[in-house]
Amino acid sequence: MSDKEIMDQEEIHSKVLRAGRRTYFFDVRSTKAGDYYLTITESKKFTHEDGSFHYKKHKIYLYKEDFEAFREIMEEMMDYIIDEKGLEVISERHQKDFKKEDVKSNGEMKSPENFTDLDFDDI
Repeated sequence: MSDKEIMDQEEIHSKVLRAGRRTYFFDVRSTKAGDYYLTITESKKFTHEDGSFHYKKHKIYLYKEDFEAFREIMEEMMDYIIDEKGLEVISERHQKDFKKEDVKSNGEMKSPENFTDLDFDDI
């Protein structure tokens, strides 16, 4: 059996969540013994100054014996965040007056380059 056939055999069910520069893949796969497990992959797009880009991927393998504990902790953490900070996104990037040119390629905010140091005594 080829590697392609083995991969096709392992993939049972998939869902994709696109979220800005990030894409999340939820894949049900099959073990050699025929049981199922879940992989969660985060793929994040990075753009270089020349316009080319690459993706960084991080993957979590979650097996059935860990589902209940994982679900409990995940729900607890999400509830905590919502209880503490609400559903509104708090980020400079999500502000209505956000300008993409104000962000460096590494995602950090640029310092104002045309900033004038004013002293109110001068006015």
